[in-house]
Amino acid sequence: MNNMERTALIHALQWHIDAGADEALSATPVDATAMPVFETASPAAAPAIITAPERPEGSAAAIIEARKLAEAAQTLDELRAAIAVFDGLGIKKTAKNLVFSDGNPAAPIMIVGEAPGADEDRLGKPFVGVSGQLLDRILACIGLDRTAEDPAHSIYISNILNWRPPGNRTPTDAEVDISRAFITRHIMLVRPQILIFSGGVSAKGLLQSTESISRLRGKWHDFHGIPALATYHPSYLLRTPSQKKAVWADMLTLQQKRRDLGLLPPA
Repeated sequence: MNNMERTALIHALQWHIDAGADEALSATPVDATAMPVFETASPAAAPAIITAPERPEGSAAAIIEARKLAEAAQTLDELRAAIAVFDGLGIKKTAKNLVFSDGNPAAPIMIVGEAPGADEDRLGKPFVGVSGQLLDRILACIGLDRTAEDPAHSIYISNILNWRPPGNRTPTDAEVDISRAFITRHIMLVRPQILIFSGGVSAKGLLQSTESISRLRGKWHDFHGIPALATYHPSYLLRTPSQKKAVWADMLTLQQKRRDLGLLPPA
């Protein structure tokens, strides 16, 4: 196997992992051609009456409870505690850790990503895996560092979901609807001067839009009086490197907004 074939296989494996296929169902190969085309029909059973299962996490009651807990939180510590005790999201049961935030809450810029991955779930911090490393490199190119003590050069990071969905699957609409109350309160407590929505789940969920991330990115939106810029998620860039140019254009748009707000000296 040459290096090109090896690289292609690694990228294919990463794509399956990103898509949520992180478990092998069977170690025994199955020869589908040796299986019978038709199975022997068994007597038909009386049709059962099927009702749609209730989804507590998508119910109005769960959303109301999330809003009540979120609005009662007056500090970031109180909000974190409220998220920890809230049981209206099923993904809480399968996640290892609550992923709340990273960076400096006094920073003028806040990034809101999509949902924790395996590394984030293990460490309890957002954007710490491979995609997080790419995000750090992107931010470094415009003079930002989540570890910087000076708020002017730091950044604050969170996700629209605080718990990892099993297998890194895409969050459901119900999960986003419930989590919106918590992340909105999170933003209101931090009150950044600029918001960055990283990824389609974050952008569509917080802007409550049905448009794709490709249509939402690259332009400014208003989120409760805060200018918000949508851009592609770093994990998407790892799968589609050709879009790095678009993200760099978004970063230049961000830089201009920083100048307009007096966060950077004039060019």
